[in-house]
Amino acid sequence: MRLPSLSEIETAAETVYAAMPPTPQYAWPLLAERAGCEVWVKHENHTPTGAFKVRGGLVYMADLAARGTKGPGVITATRGNHGQSVAFAAARYGLRAVVCVPEGNSVEKNAAMRAFGGELVVEGHDFQAAREHAEALAAREGLHMLPSYDERLVRGVASYPLELFRAVPDLDRVYVPVGLGSGITATLAARDALGLKTEVVGVVAEGAPAYQLSLEAGKPVSTEQAVTVADGMACRVPEPEAVEVLLKGVTEIVALSEDEITGAMRALYTDCHNVAEGAGAAALGACLKQKERNRGRKVAVMLCGGNVDAALFRDVLGQV
Repeated sequence: MRLPSLSEIETAAETVYAAMPPTPQYAWPLLAERAGCEVWVKHENHTPTGAFKVRGGLVYMADLAARGTKGPGVITATRGNHGQSVAFAAARYGLRAVVCVPEGNSVEKNAAMRAFGGELVVEGHDFQAAREHAEALAAREGLHMLPSYDERLVRGVASYPLELFRAVPDLDRVYVPVGLGSGITATLAARDALGLKTEVVGVVAEGAPAYQLSLEAGKPVSTEQAVTVADGMACRVPEPEAVEVLLKGVTEIVALSEDEITGAMRALYTDCHNVAEGAGAAALGACLKQKERNRGRKVAVMLCGGNVDAALFRDVLGQV
C-alpha cells in the first residue's frame, strides 16, 4: 500500500478538524522519572470518541459522501474504538451504521457505539469471527463493508502523528500499539512525509503476537487465538498491506505480558491522572520494558485510547 503524502495527510487533517480539535502532547515529569528518559504522551484519549480511530472514520465517510456512495448504509466489525469512529462519522453524514462485535465485548464500548447511533450486532467468539459475519451481512443486505484497515483510514489517522512530530520533531523513538495496523502505518507515513529519522517501534500483547510473528517471518502470520486485556490489540489475522508497510519501516515489535500492560495502565493513572485502556497503555509499557535502551533519550508513546470498562479498570488499579 502506498503511504499518503504530506499534502494528503494535511488535507485529511482539515476534514478531521471540522469535527474535533488537535489533541495535546505533554511531557510528564513523573513518567520521565519512572522511565529514565523524557517521555511525551500523545493524548488520543482526548478525542470525541476517546480514541484515535475517529480520525480515520471521518475521512473515510467524507470520501463516501464525496463519491455519492450512500445506499442502505455501512457495516463494519470492531472491538469498539473503530465502531465508535464509524458510528460517530456516519451520523455526521446521515448514514446508517451497523456495527458487528464479538460476544463478551466491552459493555461500555458497546453502549458508546449505540449512543453514537450505531446498530449493534453481536456475533462470533472473537474479532475475526465478527468480521466474517459483517462481510456476510454486507453481501446479503447491500451494505457498504467498511474495513478496519484502508488507505483512507490511514490518511485520517496520520493527522495525529503529524501533530506530534511537528510539536516534538527531535524524538529519538516513538512506540505505537498495533491492532490491525492503521495507527502504526499512519505514524510511519507522517514520519516519512516530514523526512524525520525517528525510530518507530510497534507494540503487541504476548497473547496476540500476530504482527510480531509476521515481522520476524517477513510475511503475514496468523495465530489460532488472540487473548489479551488489551482488546484493541486482539488481532489473530494480520492485514497483508499493513505487514508490507511495517517490514519496510518499523525498527522492531515489542511483545508485552498482561502484567506489563496493566502496570502501564496504572502508571498512566498515577503519573498523569489519565485513564488508558490496555492498548492505550501498551506504548508506555514497551517504553518501560526497554528502559535501559531509552535512558537519556527523548521518547514518545501513543496513548491511543482510554475506553476501558469501569469494572476492569477498578480491578487493574487494585492490583499490586
